Amino acid sequence: MMNVEAFQSAAREGGFVAEIGMGEGTVQWLRKIPPHMARDTHQRMCIDTMTNSVTVYWVGVPGKLNSKTFRDVSALQEWFQLEPQPIEQR
Repeated sequence: MMNVEAFQSAAREGGFVAEIGMGEGTVQWLRKIPPHMARDTHQRMCIDTMTNSVTVYWVGVPGKLNSKTFRDVSALQEWFQLEPQPIEQR
C-alpha cells in the first residue's frame, strides 16, 4: 500500500487529478488537463494496486493511443521531467 500512496503523490505533483476515487476497487483513474504538447494530449493514468504499477495513456498523433507502464515511483517522476514534444499542426 505504501507504493500506491507514493504513486498517488507523484501523480499529483505531475499535474494529475483523480477522476474517480479508488473506493473498494483495485484501480484508481486520474486525468491531466493537457498543455499543447504531444505527449500530454488526453493523458489518463491508472494506478493498479494488484500489480503495484501505474500505466499512463495518451493520444499522440491523432488517432494513435500510446501507453507506458511504471513499476517504481522514481521512473515515473523521471518520465515527468522529460521535455515533451510540441504538437505539429497540419
